[in-house]
This record gives sequence, structure tokens and C-alpha cells, in this order.
Amino acid sequence: MDLILWRHAEAHDAQAGEDDLQRRLTPRGEKQAQRMARWLDKQLPESARLYCSPAERTRQTAQALGRRWRVSSELLPGAAPAQLLALAQWPTGRGPVVLLGHQPVLGETIALLMGIQAGVCSVKKGAVWWLRHRERDGEGQITLYTVQPPDLL
Repeated sequence: MDLILWRHAEAHDAQAGEDDLQRRLTPRGEKQAQRMARWLDKQLPESARLYCSPAERTRQTAQALGRRWRVSSELLPGAAPAQLLALAQWPTGRGPVVLLGHQPVLGETIALLMGIQAGVCSVKKGAVWWLRHRERDGEGQITLYTVQPPDLL
């Protein structure tokens, strides 16, 4: 099973009294989302499932991909890695799953799966971390397939 963790692209800072979930992408963030979406579209099979947080910045990032996606409250800021993994049906789910969300939970999920002692990884805005689970000799293995920041596309 492939698990693709995608952090939303760069968003405007929250203004006084503004709801965090309503923050929109900056022009730079829109370009980041488009670059990553083009790359992902070439890599992902049509069967890939895409879920995103209800936050406006994640929905804008998902829209750049031009595929069907579902909003999931399990990806809201403040979520826990267990919520993300349950949503993805990791590691036994079928086909690739893209989870488009926020820090720090994306980095916490990566750290958990990769056994990183610090407990969190830094995930750049707009970046993708692609993890793969496979069975080898009767044992489950997790490999880091790729890390792709939008600035290198």
C-alpha cells in the first residue's frame, strides 16, 4: 500500500479575528499546488483515493490536482496520527491514498511510521512524502519511496 502525505501549499497568515480554516493560498502557494499537482498526476494511478482537510487552503491545493477528492474532518489541524492512519486504512488498504493536510500531524505520522525518535518531521509547505508498505518474507516493511518539495519541480 502507498500512503502519500501532502502538506497544503503556502497560505496567507491569519488576520486578527479570521477563522484559521478560511485562510487561502498565496499566489506562491497557488503555483506550488499547481507544480505538485502536475507531478502527482503523472505518478498516481486513477484509482488513488484523495482526502483533504476541510480547511480552505487544503481544498485549494486539492483542486489543483483536478481529480475527485473527499473532505475529511480526520485531517483537521490538531488531528492525531492514528486518525490519519485509520482514514487511509494503513497498512492493509487497497491502492494508494493521498492525505492532504497540516503540520504537525503529517510530520508526526511520518515519524511514527519511520521510527524517528524525535517524534516529528518537518514537512515543507506543498511537499509530498510518499511511503510504501510491503510484505517481505512474511514481515511488514515501510520504505520511504520519495520526498518531493514543490520548489524542485
